[in-house]
Amino acid sequence: MSVPFRATIPFPVAAAVLAFLLAAPVSAQTPELVYLSNITGTSRDGAPLTAVEEQTAATLDALGEQLAAHGLGYEDVVAVNVFLRDTRHFQAMNGVYRGYFTTDPPTRATVEADLPDRNAHVQISAVATPDDTEIISPSGLQSPALPYSWGVRAGDVLFIAGATSRDPDTYQPVGGDVQAQTRRVFGNIGMILEEAGMGYGDLVGCKVFLDDVRLWGDMNEAYREFVTADDPPARAAVRGGLMNPAFLVEIQCVAERSDERRVVLREGQRRGRSPLSPAIATGERVWLAGMLARGEDARAEARNTLASLGGTLEAAGLGFADVEDVWVYLTDVRDADAVLQVLAEVMPGDMPPVTIAGLPLVGRLGVEIQMTAVAR
Repeated sequence: MSVPFRATIPFPVAAAVLAFLLAAPVSAQTPELVYLSNITGTSRDGAPLTAVEEQTAATLDALGEQLAAHGLGYEDVVAVNVFLRDTRHFQAMNGVYRGYFTTDPPTRATVEADLPDRNAHVQISAVATPDDTEIISPSGLQSPALPYSWGVRAGDVLFIAGATSRDPDTYQPVGGDVQAQTRRVFGNIGMILEEAGMGYGDLVGCKVFLDDVRLWGDMNEAYREFVTADDPPARAAVRGGLMNPAFLVEIQCVAERSDERRVVLREGQRRGRSPLSPAIATGERVWLAGMLARGEDARAEARNTLASLGGTLEAAGLGFADVEDVWVYLTDVRDADAVLQVLAEVMPGDMPPVTIAGLPLVGRLGVEIQMTAVAR
């Protein structure tokens, strides 16, 4: 009979090893993220699809094909953005959507937008990961009646669903002005963060969808009450039609727990007055804010904006080759082709996935670009 070998360590040595392990910093768990963007389904077998139900099915089928090309499936999706041309299609879209995500669905935000494909009723962008994930469902926050999860964590990254002003006990809308609604939104986001063992200081990137861009200033006043003053998350804020007329604002965020968190400023740049950082670096990944710049037309705006983004990436020790996700917000979606051409000129090699939608900007400019990059 063989006797299993056991290594023994003298107690003083074992205690020293244990003390070292407890004192050593825990390495960040940076998940691999796969971005899939601007997916539509306007035809099948050469025949045009006109009903939103048909288009939603075709779009989700196309998403499944793209996931399969990466060795992934619907169960690996952690976040989805649904863009509808018309809010009246929301229920019909949902009826089809929930059939593809039957258990533990990804987080989601749904807004009305003008779509680059003039024949499309629905457009989807998604984030997926081959890594293990965990559904975050706070006990004090009523489960959503719609097919999405409040939060999905992959490693040290937490994806949070687009949050609106809902009562945590009943899921019913909570009214009031945009400041009252923003505070309720962050109250719900805080419950998701707490359940995941995080806090507001771990937020790295947010997207704010306003029912009316004229509400931006009031929203900002309430928003700054919750984000950290020294290193607030990167952010984009645009006009997006919300699915329920009771809501004035929807906020979708990502958080990442990291001991290496820092604000990135390009050379000569100073912090602005708005409660956002130009970029948050968390070690391997950099989350950039939506940036914009003046120009005589959409091409010039895009080119000047990319110069600012490039300077910020350089300050973080990265470049356009490290970008893994791009969002383009347009006041006039007819500028999509022009902006995409500029992106192709500036970004080397294969351009990363680009989400592009007609979501009017705050102010008079027409092009805003937001990126995420990762050290390769």
